[in-house]
Amino acid sequence: MDIMQGFPPLDENRATLANWRQQPFSSWAFHHVREIVPSAEIRNDPGDVWTLEDCAPILTSDEIEAAIEGTQTDALVVLHEGRVAHELYRNGMGPQDQHILMSVSKSMLGLLAGILIDKGLLDVGAEVTHYLPELAGTAYAGATVRDALDMRVGVAFEEDYEATSGPIIAYRKAANWNPVAPGDDPVDLRGFQSLLTENDGGHGGRFHYVSPVTDMLGWLLERAAGVRYADLMAEHLWQPMGAERPGYITVDRIGGARAAGGMCVTPRDLARVGRLMAAGGMREGRQVIPLGWLEDIATQGDRAAWQQGDFAEKFPGFDMCYRSKWYVHPGETPLIHGLGIHGQFLFVDPVRDLSIAWVSSEAEAVSEITGPKRFDLVARLRAAL
Repeated sequence: MDIMQGFPPLDENRATLANWRQQPFSSWAFHHVREIVPSAEIRNDPGDVWTLEDCAPILTSDEIEAAIEGTQTDALVVLHEGRVAHELYRNGMGPQDQHILMSVSKSMLGLLAGILIDKGLLDVGAEVTHYLPELAGTAYAGATVRDALDMRVGVAFEEDYEATSGPIIAYRKAANWNPVAPGDDPVDLRGFQSLLTENDGGHGGRFHYVSPVTDMLGWLLERAAGVRYADLMAEHLWQPMGAERPGYITVDRIGGARAAGGMCVTPRDLARVGRLMAAGGMREGRQVIPLGWLEDIATQGDRAAWQQGDFAEKFPGFDMCYRSKWYVHPGETPLIHGLGIHGQFLFVDPVRDLSIAWVSSEAEAVSEITGPKRFDLVARLRAAL
């Protein structure tokens, strides 16, 4: 590809704030996000890295290649029992490159929240306005932290990725993800929250997917702990986990973290998160994520809320629920996964000690073709174990 090649690149080959989430530019931009959008670093501890060794592959390389054919896969890392069974990179990516997670970022927040609750820094039963009284006159009034973690807040907002105008475009501009047009009044993510004044249902009811709710939680965690979001993630998850590389997260014009979708990490470190979950939150004798929080994610999702909610039709035939920013396929051998648009996934099978980090730059935000291909490969890897 000629995207961002030469100095300076030709105009038609330049990734910009206006085109970075579109193909072919996204194949470069998704692992160079901080060159386009402002960001804050999530520091690792280079002196305390969780070493990953190799193990025998689960499937043959030909089987893996056949499974990803037709997808715009940028990287795939599969860990079994904490060892690397499969690892591949495409579109100019390498092991040291941080790739945007899109809404898998929400799942990272879900883990961070559990850690802060366990440390007494956050009350999951408290109302949102206890921490953010600024939102007392908005649609958040009466919602609890638990409602927000489970996407059960009755905020009127349409998550339409194909929209070219309306609230979701204003939201992207507030996040610094879209350019501000002449005449626009620049708004930041916190200011955008005050615009969400309409309810479209009660709190604690159906599963209702609204990305700004997670950005609100990022702000709420900062308020509860008195530390900015990137540093919270570094102190309580990234460093204790033994991340190999720093991550980073995009920020708005006043430094507010895009907790709903802006986290960027290496696929190997994303796979480490999955392995940490599969190991009950334990890393080499150190409890990083509370075991009770992980058990709650796996067992306490509300199936009725899911069936009444926004995504039930998108997963036909799946027994599913949603808990603390994670999608859960319950049962004796549960599958837990984070999901982001344009093909970002983290799959965790705790029983098989399997972690699958898969990042991509799909042209479509949600694909009815490549999405099922990913679940098919995950099923084959699980069956082989």
